[in-house]
Amino acid sequence: MAKLNQILAVEKGVKASTQRAVTDAYHTIQKSPLLSGLSRTYQPIDDEGEQLPPESTRVQVKTEQVLTDVGAALTRLFDVTATKDWTNTVAKADVVVDGQTLIEGAPVTYLLFLEKQLVDLHTFVSKLPTLDPSETWSVDENTDTWRTDPVKTTRTKKVPRNHVLAEATDKHPAQVQVYNEDVVVGYWTKIAFSGALPARRVNALLARVQKLQDAVKYAREEANGAVVEDREVGEAVFRYLFA
Repeated sequence: MAKLNQILAVEKGVKASTQRAVTDAYHTIQKSPLLSGLSRTYQPIDDEGEQLPPESTRVQVKTEQVLTDVGAALTRLFDVTATKDWTNTVAKADVVVDGQTLIEGAPVTYLLFLEKQLVDLHTFVSKLPTLDPSETWSVDENTDTWRTDPVKTTRTKKVPRNHVLAEATDKHPAQVQVYNEDVVVGYWTKIAFSGALPARRVNALLARVQKLQDAVKYAREEANGAVVEDREVGEAVFRYLFA
């Protein structure tokens, strides 16, 4: 018997071929000349009259046949889709990570949803802010954040000073040069705080997401290995529609 993954493999092709068939049928029945036929003969009023050959045009497209062909194409699609959807209601698998079952009996449709969500979550986690690796960080219990070690720096102030270049004499005043001197007037103690995460924490989170992604893919493959029961609903539908 076929398995769900085999039905999924052919579904896309069936959809494409059915769409082409229905589209072609639609365009065909829009061409009025293809549905029209003609038979015409000529009879002169007497034996001396001109004889003309008969004319005829065959009907190339019969609408009833078009309906039959469309019904046949859609019947295949209806049956394949029904087989897939009915099997999806029973195709289930456990999501297991490191021997621990996180989700038991997850339907294949939920596993597909979970796969997409985990792709987005992986992107989110990979963009989490990390602590500056050039600093040494430790947990600050008071603020529940990370903090650096205190760094002490000086605060200086420019104080004007006089430098005597030449002493005063009885003939000349003293020659004095004024300059500024940086004088330490205090000390700054700086501690940086951050709400970011250590890189090792982000890497550990990413590893967990990736493990779960792998587990979900494995579970989906297992669920898609479910044996299908062929469903044939299309014939009944189109027997009613086009009867």
